[in-house]
Amino acid sequence: MLNSIAQTQDDVEAGLSLYQLLDPEVLANPYPLFHRIRSADPVHWDVFLHSWVVTRYEDVIRVLRTFSADRTPTPEQLRSMGLEQLSPIAALMVKQMLFMDAPMHTRIRSLASFAFTPSRVAVLRDRIGRVADRLLDRVLDQGEMDVIAQFASPLPAIITASMLGVPEDDHEQLKVWSASFAEMLGNFQHNPDRIPGILKTVEDMTVYFRDRIREQKQHPREGLVHALLTAEVNGDKLTEEEVVANSIITMVGGQETTTNLIGNGLLTLLRHPGEMLRLRSHPALLASAVEELLRYEPPSQHTARIAPSNQMMGGKELQAGQAVIAVMAAANRDPSRFPDPDRVDLGRTDNRHLSFGWASHFCFGAPLARMEGQIAFERLVQLPNLHLQPAPLTWRTNLGLRGLTALPVSFDRRALPPQFDG
Repeated sequence: MLNSIAQTQDDVEAGLSLYQLLDPEVLANPYPLFHRIRSADPVHWDVFLHSWVVTRYEDVIRVLRTFSADRTPTPEQLRSMGLEQLSPIAALMVKQMLFMDAPMHTRIRSLASFAFTPSRVAVLRDRIGRVADRLLDRVLDQGEMDVIAQFASPLPAIITASMLGVPEDDHEQLKVWSASFAEMLGNFQHNPDRIPGILKTVEDMTVYFRDRIREQKQHPREGLVHALLTAEVNGDKLTEEEVVANSIITMVGGQETTTNLIGNGLLTLLRHPGEMLRLRSHPALLASAVEELLRYEPPSQHTARIAPSNQMMGGKELQAGQAVIAVMAAANRDPSRFPDPDRVDLGRTDNRHLSFGWASHFCFGAPLARMEGQIAFERLVQLPNLHLQPAPLTWRTNLGLRGLTALPVSFDRRALPPQFDG
């Protein structure tokens, strides 16, 4: 045990801890840090986070496939640790499929999957296109926009409202709640100052979805909430508490990852104008372009698991119950899996990145996120002379769900192509 987690002073000074992501400069470009960890100590005990950090592609897959996602303390455990004020958050999270193992995870996922069948997702394609066009119409005459505030945030928020089957006018409130809850999901540190805000968010979201369930029972409306409420497999149905909890986690995932995909992806294209021109000239590349942008700048950078048993990995002894952080963003740039991994290649083949996870916890909303990304980039890259405005970029204080606070761009409104008319 002591040998397996021994940490020398040299290792600490080498700066291998993910804790460095709290530095805004490191967060702005975390890939050199990931490269150092993967090269120097790919299965690394992080003394600051009291967790193993895994960065190689094959090791990350192993963690995602076989390690436990059941990592949320129960309200009773929190009470024993003197953290009783967090119990409402834990009570919600222990019912969310993201934090479950089989058989509970299998049960809820199989019921929730009814809302994400290919036919249901396909129905949203035209809707996504219309919303994207409507958002762009609002800024075309200006010749500039903040991509995050005016496009990348509202697009998935509006589509998520449609997908949930709740009023579209609620999308701004849904986004506020989503961003608040995501701050908790994406960060390592326990910040006492944020607890009151998170508790209020959880309370408000719970009340909101209970109200929507009550409405759905009286006046059914197509969408995820109704699907979760009525889905049945072998006579098994979700409880109302499970419907609320999994509506919330799906709402958060559906917004935060897609906003980050669009923002991070467009920034990557702006920084690689040759690839942007390639995509503009060859729209058939859209599908592979989205996969490459997901690989290169993943919206979700890492996730946590629990070692289910004592086992060896990378020459280190992991003990049952220890926390393990699987860094998908590092695995996505593992040169043993992806040739020339730090190069953007929108036509890259064999691109099985880990940005949507792996195995049983693979994001079941991935088809919708991909569709939104393809439709968004199809339109954005056609804006003539699209370029970054001369302003510093700031990344959200979310270490795991990594995205920009703003992305100010300009374009030549006098040279808009015909598809933007009307």
